[in-house]
Amino acid sequence: MPTSMKKNIFITGASGFIGSHLTEKLLKRGYKVTALVPYDINSSKGWLKKVQNVNLNILPGDICDENFILKNTKNFYAIIHLAALISIPYSYVSPKSFIRTNIEGTYSILEAGRKNNIKKIIHTSTSEVYGSAQYSPIDERHPLNPQSPYAATKVAADSLALSYYRSFDLPVTIIRPFNTFGPRQSSRAVISAIISQLLTDNKKLLIGNINTKRDFTFVDDTVDGYIQLLESKKNLGGEVINLGTGSTVSIKKIIETVCDILSINPKLIRDKKRFRPIKSEVKLLISQNKKAKKLLNWKPKYIGQKGLNQSIALTIDWFKDNADSLSNAKDYKM
Repeated sequence: MPTSMKKNIFITGASGFIGSHLTEKLLKRGYKVTALVPYDINSSKGWLKKVQNVNLNILPGDICDENFILKNTKNFYAIIHLAALISIPYSYVSPKSFIRTNIEGTYSILEAGRKNNIKKIIHTSTSEVYGSAQYSPIDERHPLNPQSPYAATKVAADSLALSYYRSFDLPVTIIRPFNTFGPRQSSRAVISAIISQLLTDNKKLLIGNINTKRDFTFVDDTVDGYIQLLESKKNLGGEVINLGTGSTVSIKKIIETVCDILSINPKLIRDKKRFRPIKSEVKLLISQNKKAKKLLNWKPKYIGQKGLNQSIALTIDWFKDNADSLSNAKDYKM
């Protein structure tokens, strides 16, 4: 395959949080990127609206339109599939929309990859598929135990992807990020919700369950994992690879860190709307990332308390510079 062909990448969900960071970094590395963004009446480009690069082609469309995806994924080396509905609270309200986007959308990508002879497909999973840890740290062999409709659709999408590898030898690899956060993330996500609330009103903070613990991974580290996989010369078809720091932090500690950086001491107010249903709550997520280190030579840079402080400070700075993103996520369940 010509080297120039290997530089042609198709990314779904490219205008979103992780997708936009990945798109920008690939453009800086000389890739030609076709970025699939959701079609709407306003021709929205999401977080790519300010990106000016001759190697960027923004393509509005529907991930679930099988014929559209098939037609527009010809002559690409790789497809990186990030498009998904991701709000856990909204999945309680409208499970069917998650089934359509997360499962049927993945089917569209897999079929297109098979028929168009794509050489590498990277499918995005989520640590939520594991549910509450049966053992820690969680490696890729951990049983899957989805505790929300969102997580259930991601398990189904992952299984579908692996079935295409086993049935059709499709070169698909699954990346499973753990609690990615950073600039551009929606205020529905916990760290963004905390920051946006406190930058709007530093006297009080509406909270849910602050005792749950997560493996918070800064977006720069997550994006590096995708790039390491994209550029790897190894045959990694059929592999599932966790991307996480390998350490865990409670929501309470996140709040303390944000407050320390902002030099504030807000009143914490319990908000019933911010609690997940009891049986749906995931109490602990912490990754075993040895596989990523071995197969991808990937190591997170933002680790420990120092890394947490640095990454949260960068996220706070971004929110300060983007006042229109300061909105309280009233439906968020901590």
